[in-house]
Amino acid sequence: MLWPLSGFSIDGLPEWVIWIVLVLEIGVRVAVLGIIPGNRRPATAMAWLLAIFFIPAIALPLFLLIGTNKLSRRRQERQRVINQALLQATSHMDLSDQLVACGPQLRGTVVLNRRLGAFPIHGGNHLRLLPEYGQAFDWMVEAIDSAEDYVHVLFYIMGDDPQYAGPVFDAMERAAARGVTVRLLYDHMGTMRVKGYRRLKRRLRDSDVECHAVLPVRPLKRRFSRLDLRNHRKIVVVDGDRALTGSANLIEPHYHRPSARRLGRRWVELNVVASGPVVTGLDIVFASDWYSETGQDISGLLSVDMQKDEEARGGSLVQVVPSGPGFPDENNLRLFNDLLYNAVERVVICTPYLVPDDSLLYAVTGAAHRGVDVTLLVSERADQGVVHHAQQSYYEGLLDAGVRILRYPYPDVMHAKFMLIDDDAMVIGSSNMDMRSFSLNLEVTLMIVDEAMVAATERVFDRYREDAKELSLEEWRRRPLGVRYLDNVCRLTAGLQ
Repeated sequence: MLWPLSGFSIDGLPEWVIWIVLVLEIGVRVAVLGIIPGNRRPATAMAWLLAIFFIPAIALPLFLLIGTNKLSRRRQERQRVINQALLQATSHMDLSDQLVACGPQLRGTVVLNRRLGAFPIHGGNHLRLLPEYGQAFDWMVEAIDSAEDYVHVLFYIMGDDPQYAGPVFDAMERAAARGVTVRLLYDHMGTMRVKGYRRLKRRLRDSDVECHAVLPVRPLKRRFSRLDLRNHRKIVVVDGDRALTGSANLIEPHYHRPSARRLGRRWVELNVVASGPVVTGLDIVFASDWYSETGQDISGLLSVDMQKDEEARGGSLVQVVPSGPGFPDENNLRLFNDLLYNAVERVVICTPYLVPDDSLLYAVTGAAHRGVDVTLLVSERADQGVVHHAQQSYYEGLLDAGVRILRYPYPDVMHAKFMLIDDDAMVIGSSNMDMRSFSLNLEVTLMIVDEAMVAATERVFDRYREDAKELSLEEWRRRPLGVRYLDNVCRLTAGLQ
């Protein structure tokens, strides 16, 4: 059967046209065999090749559109300049002497992070978890209302409403009106699909807030980014001395979805607010995104005191780990894997999306096989159908390895993102445990070394666990054949990057 004429009658076509089509078909297939595997995981390359061979008329244009996870040359160069400047500015900073008591494994993880582009690890940080949905919004309003110099805000999704996000926008407008510089970034594709987007744009345009869409898709203005390269970070910094990050977006708990309201579906989030040197790292991440988007270098306007950060002691040890297409080595994935391989007693993973590559799958199951108590908390039903089924395709292998799987009850979405390693280390931030977060999204993760913070996060996890139901291997093996088939089909899409 000839492609691209598959399914169409070729009777009556001149013989020379048929031969041209045949040569093109063979030529394209031979070409992609040598092009697609280049610098891609074998599973990813195979998924693309299968798609192109079976449904070429759809898969080939799709590959040309989203088949590379590289930022534009302009953005790559700006990110390279930022990374190099950061390493030069912090190259003199040694490992914190507070790490001495933490053992060589954690020290090795910190060094790994640094070499991949993370910030130095510092003590002197004071952290507080915000486990209730409204707490993050209350904190933002209070912090922004107290701002004296500047406010930096970055979210993947925003939406206006009178109870949650609306008061935060009100606070930004009040701050800007009294002379505080308010800079706001939001992901274009993540936010433009939210109901009321145009109204929110008009509101921001009429205010004194400096606002820009990140990675905009505006072909008529010659601004076109790959549709699925997104800025997924969540950062708020006020005056360079206090900050918020975590899983929540700047939107009400139903995400402006009528279907979610009808179901009573809410997103369950976990955020952390901080003071201390970690704020510097988050502020610089914001400044790098601002520079990448606008070309404006605001690093000299930040309230940064590197010497003070280096001398900070006490509190939590925290390392800020940015990741994304601007970093070639998938910093967050390597961090997660390193911590999993170093785990001795227990691992707790809470994530809305677990669609791992082989390395992460082996790290998780390997920990369970060597006797580590591994517990995974996910939603009973994810909010994205394909991802939900792709995730489920891994459950049998995880359960068979000894991983305990807890499912947070439908209709809610367990959207918190953290991992606990033994009693002294954890990560929390914007990153999911799927290939999108590892390869396509700009993310920010905090690696925290502090027994008190691990214990506090475990108490939050215990609250989640009270509502969750554990999945058994026997129960999962009895699932309907139709569900099993759909899970396996959707698993193939995990490699299409």
